[in-house]
Amino acid sequence: MLDLDRATVQFHSPGGPAVRAVDGVSLHVPAGQFVVVIGTNGSGKSTLQGAIAGTVRLSSGRIAVAGHDITNWSQHARAGLVGRVFQDPRAGTAGSLSVLENLAVAACRGRFPGLGWATSRRLRDEAAARLGRIVPGLESRLDQPIGSMSGGQRQIVTLLMATWHRPELLLLDEHTAALDPAAADRVVRATAELIRAGRLTALMVTHSLAQAASLGDRLILVHRGRIELDVEGAAKRRLTADDLADRFDALRRTDQLDDAAARTLADLYI
Repeated sequence: MLDLDRATVQFHSPGGPAVRAVDGVSLHVPAGQFVVVIGTNGSGKSTLQGAIAGTVRLSSGRIAVAGHDITNWSQHARAGLVGRVFQDPRAGTAGSLSVLENLAVAACRGRFPGLGWATSRRLRDEAAARLGRIVPGLESRLDQPIGSMSGGQRQIVTLLMATWHRPELLLLDEHTAALDPAAADRVVRATAELIRAGRLTALMVTHSLAQAASLGDRLILVHRGRIELDVEGAAKRRLTADDLADRFDALRRTDQLDDAAARTLADLYI
């Protein structure tokens, strides 16, 4: 389903050295797998997802989704295969439109222009049914302007929009980071239900070790642009948030030792 072959993203800062935010990553994600990606700030996890979505261009390597080589496709062209939900609940919706009108935009993707079909009774009934399955009671708010909803409610509508036509790949970019704990929990439950019910292939970047331990079929830890840990199945199910915290502490200690060694070498050659 998703294949990365030696994917590399290299940035150049004025007057500074080149930095590889993604460093030769090769990865295969089969259809129907839910992958959770974690890493420290600056580890490259969001850059990796941006490269898949098309917002970041690869310096070298290859990306394929559902058998299509999308390495040189635009972000717009990839949208036919890839659904995405961002950290900001406002990013995927139009605040002045109602919940139903926002869902209509997603439902009409790929159809002829015009909202006549989109605002039909059939779509209203389908939208109500889908919302009600995820969050009972939310289906009664189809006519409410989405800009007046809470961040968590708006993010749930965004999730439904991103998965309306069952994308080949769903990308979740820290989509609960801007929410309070209670709202984040509701969105996480909705996310898990949508992925399970739709048998979606999903890649979720998160900063939450609790989410990383409890969600998904597979966990990938990215550090300095490389995959440092890749576990699935029984090994994934045994992982706890404390296990992941210990792994992060070990990486930080290694980084500190590497930095100290670099400073020592620099001192020797001054």
